[in-house]
Amino acid sequence: MRPYALTGGRTQYDGHDLDMVALIETVPEPGESEQVRGLRTGGRGDALDPEHEMILSLCRTPLSVVEIASDLELPLGVVRVLLGDLLDRSLVRVRRPAPVAQFPGERVLKEVIDGIRAL
Repeated sequence: MRPYALTGGRTQYDGHDLDMVALIETVPEPGESEQVRGLRTGGRGDALDPEHEMILSLCRTPLSVVEIASDLELPLGVVRVLLGDLLDRSLVRVRRPAPVAQFPGERVLKEVIDGIRAL
C-alpha cells in the first residue's frame, strides 16, 4: 500500500516531534493487568487500521520509533504519522530519550592533555 494511503495524505504529525530514538509503549486500558494486556490484540473500541493494530502489538514492550519503522518495513515519516494518530487517541505513550551529556569544559580537557603529556 502506498504511504499516502496509509496516512490519509498527511506527511507529518502536527503534535509532538517524535525523535527516532524515542521509546513508544502501548498504554494499558483502565483496569487492565499486565497479563491481560499481553493477551489482548485489539478491542480498543474505535476501529483501528491494521497498521495501527500492528504498532500496538509491537509496542507492548517499549520500542524506538526507528525500530517500529524497521519492523513494519514502512518509511519513518509514515510511522511518525501513524504514531501521532495513536498518541491523539492516548493509546501509546512516548518516553523521550535521555539528554546527551554535556561535553567537558575547556579546563577539564586541558587537564587531561596535561596529564597525558606528563606520562
